[in-house]
Amino acid sequence: MSQKLTLVLGIGCDRNASLETLTSAVDLALGEINQGRDAVSALASIDKKNDEAALLALAEQQHWPLHFFSAEQLAQVPVPNPSAVVLKYMGTPAVAEAAAILAAKTDMNSLLVEKYKYRGRDGKNATVSIVRGKCK
Repeated sequence: MSQKLTLVLGIGCDRNASLETLTSAVDLALGEINQGRDAVSALASIDKKNDEAALLALAEQQHWPLHFFSAEQLAQVPVPNPSAVVLKYMGTPAVAEAAAILAAKTDMNSLLVEKYKYRGRDGKNATVSIVRGKCK
């Protein structure tokens, strides 16, 4: 029997990405570590996404708490895959990895999936990072 993990997901996405794109990205990223949605305890992203319809819908649909962090908070977190593009548009070199790490109150050593990139049928991109979370 596989060990039950408590996971925190960090999510970044293009503006107006569909719920289907986010759901697919989450499921595929979880599949990388042979886990399902039942292992997820929370979602996290940048505060600039606090009105992103698909992100809000995903959290509500799955009954996952959703944590938002400012670009300043996210920029303080060392991550393995900083992005100049994300820095240019969001003011921080990482969203998904840094948000997951902050929400889980941990560090890079707990990253299980660093930066899973997915392009949905809507042409929008989503990025998911998965961190081993703290049991509540």
